Amino acid sequence: MSILVVTGTGAGVGKTIVTAAVAVLARGRGAAVAVVKPAQTGVAPGEAGDLDAVIRLAGVTTTFELCRFAEPLSPAAAARAAGMPPVSMTSAARLVRELAESNRLVIVEGTGGLLDRYDEDGATIADLARLLRSQVLVVTGAGAGAVNQAALTLEVLAHRGLDLAGLVIGRWPEEPGVAERSTVADLEMLAARPLAGALPEGAGGLGREAFAEVARHGLGATLGGTFDPAAFRHEVG
Repeated sequence: MSILVVTGTGAGVGKTIVTAAVAVLARGRGAAVAVVKPAQTGVAPGEAGDLDAVIRLAGVTTTFELCRFAEPLSPAAAARAAGMPPVSMTSAARLVRELAESNRLVIVEGTGGLLDRYDEDGATIADLARLLRSQVLVVTGAGAGAVNQAALTLEVLAHRGLDLAGLVIGRWPEEPGVAERSTVADLEMLAARPLAGALPEGAGGLGREAFAEVARHGLGATLGGTFDPAAFRHEVG
């Protein structure tokens, strides 16, 4: 039984693709996997959301989207704009614990960054991780701004006593520039450990078998893959 919270240094860094990558590798080992999305924002009813991408890429069949709001805002702001009740982190934690009783791995994918607000009291995905006593996998971008955003996120994790599962670059460009290449060493210094992975940009457009192979090469051993941070560091250096 294991629970993993996936958060990002902000929106658009590849949290959903990393979530799918962790899930597909766990399923490849024969593990039962469930994925929970407490709040989906920026997607209208009937449109494909993040969990649809996870289902398509990883083949996970046990998924739960607790709330959906059409506006591309933080969950609290999107609920307010829609005139709907906000996400209940207590209810989310209860569901995740129940799923953990019958699944080897439960992945919780956050919305936006670690401190995006989910309700008017200021609840965040960090609070949910604390309720669940789970490790937190941080997905970061690369290039300009990435180091500062990662530093802020990791500082909050440490301040709140949350356990870092690793730092993954969610969208590594096919032709990285000097900004992206220089980011790698800085991110590892901030995390005080090697990168836990780097997935190539565009991985979300692959078929399931090809995606599983990319996930295997793009995630480190602690996440079920074969990613070699030293080799990656040498390649991009």
